[in-house]
Amino acid sequence: MTRKDLSAVPPEPDATPLQAAQQAASRAISAAVLELVGHIPHSDATASAHPREAAQALTRAAASKAATVSGSLALAPGPLGLLTVLPDLVAVWRIQSQLVSDIAALYGQTATLSKEHMLFCLFKHSAAQAVRDLSVRAGERWLIRQASGTLLQTIAKRLGARLSQKLLGAGAARFLPLLGAVGVGGYAYYDTTRVAASAIELFEAPTQPAD
Repeated sequence: MTRKDLSAVPPEPDATPLQAAQQAASRAISAAVLELVGHIPHSDATASAHPREAAQALTRAAASKAATVSGSLALAPGPLGLLTVLPDLVAVWRIQSQLVSDIAALYGQTATLSKEHMLFCLFKHSAAQAVRDLSVRAGERWLIRQASGTLLQTIAKRLGARLSQKLLGAGAARFLPLLGAVGVGGYAYYDTTRVAASAIELFEAPTQPAD
């Protein structure tokens, strides 16, 4: 099934309006995830003698940017604001994926950065069960598996199902635009710091592929 196929599947028969909305959100998120990890962002960062400190500085900048973008999109009121929820999510993911790429570069691991690493870093903290098949814990480090196309599709569907509830909940915040913008922006900042923490943990140790 292709990314377009994921978003084109009709709702289940006899689904309630809420269920139909969640199914549509799940498919849209799945397609967006596959699109996102299909391209690893280029990084201009270079290997650092003090990568953790450099990564923390990049994290603060990226988290502030994510908070600003997400909070600004959340200002759209009412039903109009609902249209910004998925673009908000994708925009934050793009900022975060660039941050992961930059952190990998700081640790001199650009050559090993893969879509599996990206999925792990982006969603380990928020949807660990969805990405559980990508990694194995070995002592103090994570081993990342190379995923087949089928497994990537499965993970994308898991993420869609897991995050669609959050997407619909975020939509409700659009009906309180000022308060919602503060909360949404604050969460984007926090979420970006968690993505960075996952990337630092991953790249501080050699990231060998799992068997």
